[in-house]
Amino acid sequence: MNSAPPTITQLLVEWSKGNQGALDQLMPRVYDELRRLARSYLRRERPDHTLQATALVHEAYIRLMDQHSVSWQNRAHFFGIASQLMRRILVNHALARGAAKRGGQAPKLSIDEGVSFEQRDVDLLALDDALKTMETLDPRQARIVELRFFGGLSIEETAEVVNLSPATVKREWSTAKLWLRRQIAK
Repeated sequence: MNSAPPTITQLLVEWSKGNQGALDQLMPRVYDELRRLARSYLRRERPDHTLQATALVHEAYIRLMDQHSVSWQNRAHFFGIASQLMRRILVNHALARGAAKRGGQAPKLSIDEGVSFEQRDVDLLALDDALKTMETLDPRQARIVELRFFGGLSIEETAEVVNLSPATVKREWSTAKLWLRRQIAK
């Protein structure tokens, strides 16, 4: 009898236990989703962005390999961490570009996909600064924004990662968007 292949969650648990073979099975199964996530981020970037989706995924993969102490919970948790890493990579890239071009404008990204900050372009560095401030005031809302905006997770997936009800996540998401809109407008 053939048994069903392990789920992504099962592979993540095995990887957490140090099973390198689980990681070898996991990456081909999540690679396409990571590339979709990276392409989504890069569509929001300036047209002449030097970082490509494949490079962003590979850089995130390298950083994921350094996550030895993570006790992976499930697929949504994995993609939440991956999205957080991609955010850091893009912010670091923007900072390096700004440092290289004194006075150069920070890259803009469009906050759409249901977020709708009046469909304006948002400065990635300003958004990152606002999120850092939000983390000190309300870490839960900051995490929800990160998972929804940068991670591309649905309300339900976000609720699973942060262990809240979907209704609470939806309410916190709405409040966080309003707060961020005001912060970024300053």
